[in-house]
Amino acid sequence: MAAVYQALHRRVSSLACRLHSTYVRKMRYLNQLKEDDSLCRQAQTSGHFYLFHNLSPFLQKVGQKYLVPQLSAAEMRQILEKFQEAEQWIEKSVLIGCSDEHRPHFALDLGALDKSGIESELQGSFTDLRKALFVVDGKDSPLLASAQSLLRWHDSHQYCSKTGQPTEKNPAGSKRVCHASGVTYYPQMAPVVITLVSDGSRCLLARQPSFPPGMFTALSGFCDMGENVEEAVRREVAEEVGLEVESLRYSASQHWPFPSSSLMIACHALVGARRAEISVDSLELEEARWFGLEEIVEGLKRDPLQKGSSKQEDGSLLPWFPPKQAVAHQLIREWVQQQTA
Repeated sequence: MAAVYQALHRRVSSLACRLHSTYVRKMRYLNQLKEDDSLCRQAQTSGHFYLFHNLSPFLQKVGQKYLVPQLSAAEMRQILEKFQEAEQWIEKSVLIGCSDEHRPHFALDLGALDKSGIESELQGSFTDLRKALFVVDGKDSPLLASAQSLLRWHDSHQYCSKTGQPTEKNPAGSKRVCHASGVTYYPQMAPVVITLVSDGSRCLLARQPSFPPGMFTALSGFCDMGENVEEAVRREVAEEVGLEVESLRYSASQHWPFPSSSLMIACHALVGARRAEISVDSLELEEARWFGLEEIVEGLKRDPLQKGSSKQEDGSLLPWFPPKQAVAHQLIREWVQQQTA
């Protein structure tokens, strides 16, 4: 009886979805896959898969372009047949989206399998995501970022924080359940404010010791418990560079997979030109300084992946900025547009 009801419910839902836009139909289909385990398992047999190895996405270089291949379920099985327990590997995949034609997209991390063998078989390479974001197409970067975040979350939530017992992933990867306690865990994102500070004619960029040599970006920090966005921006700017924000405005938001899974809330902040002397918090930052318009424009032109493109005559590195897909890059470009308007 339950099976008949489920089939009828799907048919009614399918008919109702035809009356809606492509976007609405797609979102409702994805929600069905998250809630209906049998439907999701069926979708795994016809979906496309994005491969990762220890959280590094698989890329193929074709000419001067880096592509993110989508493997069919049949192609996945051909690869996994060379290893034991192929069916169990498919079960480890997580749902990350679908096409307008309702072709599901899954991500699968093969970190326990031989990396070089897979790369040789598929004629590509597993690439660190930070580097991949500089070279892949703009439409692929959000997918890779969300996939890595979800895969990392599952890897770090295999045990219940209440009982210590193993948790179980549902087929879509939208949750994990501890059957011993009945607790259900859902993936979460941490809110982070990222702020481009300006004194009217200059903008302030900084770098942490862990950054690649020469890279500067906007100030950022996690929101403290109980803070709103405005309070978090003012506190972070005061803590990191010793400046007091006079006014701020919201720009955009973006999911960002580093350090784990963050919701980046991007803002522009204005400080008084007469009180713009920087006092760097050395525990947080390696360096912070003001940049003029000309230096910013030149920095946006540099490609850090091209050897020598960001070096001065004395061998020191010229500043360069985050990839185009990062909201920090958007903040910097918005500031340039404002200065040149």
